[in-house]
Amino acid sequence: MNFTNIKAIARKEYYHLIRDFRSLYLAFIIPLFLILMFGYALSLDVKDIKVAVVDQDKTDMSRDLIDRLDASIYFDVIAYPSDSAGAIEFIDREKAILALIIPPGWTSDIRADRQSPVQLIIDGSDSNSAGISSGYISAFIQDYNRELMVDFINRKGIQEMKMPVDARIRIWFNEDMESRNFIVPGIIALIIMIVGAILTSLVIAREYENGTMETILSLPVSAGDFFIGKALPYFFIGIVDTLIAVLMGQALLGVVIKGSFWLMVLASTVYIWTALGLGLLISVTVKSQLIANQMAIMLSYLPSLLLSDFVFPVDNMPLILRVISYIVPARYFIDILNGLYLRNLGFGYLWFDYLVLLIMCIILANLAFRKLRKEGL
Repeated sequence: MNFTNIKAIARKEYYHLIRDFRSLYLAFIIPLFLILMFGYALSLDVKDIKVAVVDQDKTDMSRDLIDRLDASIYFDVIAYPSDSAGAIEFIDREKAILALIIPPGWTSDIRADRQSPVQLIIDGSDSNSAGISSGYISAFIQDYNRELMVDFINRKGIQEMKMPVDARIRIWFNEDMESRNFIVPGIIALIIMIVGAILTSLVIAREYENGTMETILSLPVSAGDFFIGKALPYFFIGIVDTLIAVLMGQALLGVVIKGSFWLMVLASTVYIWTALGLGLLISVTVKSQLIANQMAIMLSYLPSLLLSDFVFPVDNMPLILRVISYIVPARYFIDILNGLYLRNLGFGYLWFDYLVLLIMCIILANLAFRKLRKEGL
């Protein structure tokens, strides 16, 4: 390893970076855009579910039910159509997700101790929102039924019965149940893949397309010197982008690392070099910037987004995709970040993920070295 050669190659790549507006755009602007878009626009939380209520009973109890529904943080009563057709129209026009229809005589049936149904219509075009909305409204009706049952028991002079199972729920690690708390670690993984794999997938292919690779092959430069020199500028960009993402996540989104900051830096370092190895391997194999860019997106960004347990649960995927997910580096990196951000875990709990990332880094770097030697370096 010749440090003079590494420095010269790194300086050459640095000058190319600062002169290429597109590379700087990908290196800094897109990561910032991802943080803002994913942090604010992407939310898996379902709140303020828009409800259209048809009150055909128009009694004190029906108004009390509607007021309770509107007071909940999960529901927002936006309209009071006169009939069910009007409520369905709100759902058809996507102005409401849920319609509650209270029939005539609802209150009189309850006060006569008879079963009194209400109709609930849910827009199921978005299965995720529909499922969560169904669970929320079912829990709301169940709580309301419990209060009515207690009132019935008191009126009859019966001793109140205790439920045999008393579930006392306590949420750990993400107490506020905010999706942004696990979205921010996923954003960091995506940013590193963009900088590490997609950008570096172009660097050697560019040398071939510009005709300068033949000159480099004639120089006394080893494959290791060339690899490290080409990767170093992008490594520092990756570290800077990671720190920016951490600071923006804390300042703008309120997401703070509970665990060790230095363990996060260590994981990011190994993960960045893994991404750099993948990008350079693609670049030296394909030798075309257009194809290299497309391959980098297919082999790095998309698997990191879809198969890393970031947005879509891997356990719900078909077996073949679950198997493929085990060779996606982002899966292990996001697992480390979730352990540091949410669970305040130490190295003793996360060592396996570090080890897998390190093995992937060594394998990808070794493959890139071998390919560069075959090219004559």
